[in-house]
Amino acid sequence: MPTLFISDLHLDAERPQVTGRFLRFLREEAREADALYILGDLFEAWVGDDDPADTGEAVADGLRELAGAGVPAFFMRGNRDFLIGADYARRARLTLLPDPAVVVVEGRPVLLMHGDTLCTGDSAYQAFRAQTRNPQWQAQFLSRPLAARLAFAQQAREASRAHQAGLQERMETITDVAPEAVQATLALFGIDTLVHGHTHRPAIHGIDVDGRACRRIVLGDWYEQGSVLRVDAGGYDLQTLPFA
Repeated sequence: MPTLFISDLHLDAERPQVTGRFLRFLREEAREADALYILGDLFEAWVGDDDPADTGEAVADGLRELAGAGVPAFFMRGNRDFLIGADYARRARLTLLPDPAVVVVEGRPVLLMHGDTLCTGDSAYQAFRAQTRNPQWQAQFLSRPLAARLAFAQQAREASRAHQAGLQERMETITDVAPEAVQATLALFGIDTLVHGHTHRPAIHGIDVDGRACRRIVLGDWYEQGSVLRVDAGGYDLQTLPFA
């Protein structure tokens, strides 16, 4: 049976068809897997485990049913849902992973990342990321009323859109991974395969790292269609999933 990898679903109430397709994926394709790895941005935004939004509850139910069917699910926080905590993980029966993480698939080590730390050209984002991953900042944010946190998330989304619009011609370069960051990461870990999301540019890239033949596999988003990486004894297969 295959091991499945997905990322960047960006689920929210405004895109119910995507949530529906993901829940069907959990009931169908994922039931035939050895394990499911979700490499961040499962949700468009996450302001705390106490948010009673229907989307989060439906996803928790679907993941809990998957675990009940004997398929473990692992989750790595992304840049949109980095505040998912232990309470939601318990409700959804998710195992939380650090970023980066090394797992063994088909007897070989694989390096997993969300991918945003590889986009070192976007200095404004990297500064924001450093601030929001600070435990003190997170504790202060989570202590605010839910309504204030939801308002902040909306403002952050609008600011992100404005930031991206301002980048214009530089957007393609600085929102993709920096080759030197990829090289350095693969050299540091000494692993031949890197799987990540974040950039929404699905592809399998061959890379030479200090004479080693390596590969970087980029998962796609779930805006127009789904994207899933299937790994089994036959190798790595990056596929699209129709929403219809």
